Amino acid sequence: MDVGIHSFAAIFPDPRTGELPLPADRMASLLDEIEAAERAGLDFFGIGEHHRAEFLDSTPATILAAAAARTRRIRLTSAVTVLSAADPVRTFQEFATLDLISRGRAEIVAGRGSSIEAFPLFGLDLSDYDDLFAEKLELLLELGATTRPSWRGRFRPALAGQGVYPRPHQARLPIWVGVGGTPESFARAGRLGLPLMIAIIGGTFERFRPLVALYREAGLAAGHEADQLKVAVHAMGFVADTNEIARDTFFPGWARMIGKYAQERGWAQPTRAQFDEMASPQGAFLVGDPPTVIAKVRHASEVLGGITRIAFQMTSAASETLAMLRAIELLGSDVVPALRIAEQRP
Repeated sequence: MDVGIHSFAAIFPDPRTGELPLPADRMASLLDEIEAAERAGLDFFGIGEHHRAEFLDSTPATILAAAAARTRRIRLTSAVTVLSAADPVRTFQEFATLDLISRGRAEIVAGRGSSIEAFPLFGLDLSDYDDLFAEKLELLLELGATTRPSWRGRFRPALAGQGVYPRPHQARLPIWVGVGGTPESFARAGRLGLPLMIAIIGGTFERFRPLVALYREAGLAAGHEADQLKVAVHAMGFVADTNEIARDTFFPGWARMIGKYAQERGWAQPTRAQFDEMASPQGAFLVGDPPTVIAKVRHASEVLGGITRIAFQMTSAASETLAMLRAIELLGSDVVPALRIAEQRP
């Protein structure tokens, strides 16, 4: 199982002073975290895409390119690229360039995007939400397969054999599909035979069991091999020396981030009781000391019939720089070895 981190490059006020850090300082801290993840032996680091004041990740490929110049081994991925609101040609070129800079460590996780700010920003109709994604995913896959595609769709000018450059360092740029809880999204990824990244941001892992089964059934029915149908999980996660420290460190940023969305969308404000329930053994938050987190990752894999990648969404503690670095250290020193030893057992 690959273990890594996803970040939304959040910029939150300092919990002690209430002051907002300089964006340049926050970006520097994020690059330090990526370097720390490589030193700790983690497998990948992903950057999300948002177009909001509280996040600095509107161009993830740019951040990942800076990280590529400071690392040598760790894989660098989007988490997710909002493909519905992007030009697939430009997205392919950006990540192919990242792949050259990193010498073959780039990946794309393509999704529709749960934050919808990109649609009005780029003049797109939200009613075309799914159709945009389906068409643009088709083109992105075609770009990976051929240098001079012939392609026609509804939302972008046709391609008639124009060359799309540069080509990536890898023979084929890895493309995952990021999904939430929509059955058709799981089935589509299965039919295409693409690896699946599930965003589980609350509730329980059990809720996603039938959706993962649908993905695998659709993939097998479409003629894909079982080992091609990889499943990854993106979940809220944070590791500290004790469960109490982990929860107390992670909660304020999580409440601030979720509370902002709740206010905008008319939801109830998040509470500490809700958070503690999701961080409990039954919930889907991977927040706690190393033994707690290890047990929850193993549970998630068992429930979902085996997962090949686990991504800790640790943005909510981004203002606690030293705590973030300690969490990364514990992931590498305690969590990753335990998960790999378990995989080696007969």
